[in-house]
Amino acid sequence: MDLKSVRRDYAQGKLTRESLAEEPMQQFANWFQAAKDHPSQTDPTAFTLATVGADGQPHQRIVLLKDIQADGFVFYTNYDSQKGHDIAGNSRVAMHFSWLALEQQIRIEGFARKIARAESEAYFYSRPRESQLGALASAQSHTIASRDELEQRYHALTEQYKDQQVPMPDTWGGYLVAPERFEFWQGGRYRLHDRFTFTKQHESWLIERLQP
Repeated sequence: MDLKSVRRDYAQGKLTRESLAEEPMQQFANWFQAAKDHPSQTDPTAFTLATVGADGQPHQRIVLLKDIQADGFVFYTNYDSQKGHDIAGNSRVAMHFSWLALEQQIRIEGFARKIARAESEAYFYSRPRESQLGALASAQSHTIASRDELEQRYHALTEQYKDQQVPMPDTWGGYLVAPERFEFWQGGRYRLHDRFTFTKQHESWLIERLQP
């Protein structure tokens, strides 16, 4: 398979210091809205979450952004999953949004912490009932002999809670990622991409342009 000739130029837009918002959360909101509105950009809430295990091995997976708050970004998962164990040992995480239809990327680095259980419950019970049962059925990241075993567990729980509220698992809930650094990347012609970073410095943000 020859991949050497797979390439394209990037010419959709430019990112300048003058067009950049003064606050990174506002810049994120501007680009996020554009990604949501773009007809060719699917799954704009999907991002890669990177964590580091106790052995120093990085782990990555795609998760979905479920809330943007004044102090950070919220996603939900099983606390007993691989990512949950990684975060318990090292709360430093990295997020990466890739909106290829707009030739844009955003990297975010910061610290993850659990949100309040009441907030997690409010989201859990807004989900479809099938998703609630799926969260209860799956011991995320743990081994299982077969898919049949997982589906049998799901159907057994469906029957068990047929006329009841599905209980939210104690090991399920949300994390908020409090950002300390952002990088906004806009594809540019001749591979001269525009890159700007926002780095947290006490109560303000240092803005710098990076070479591509």
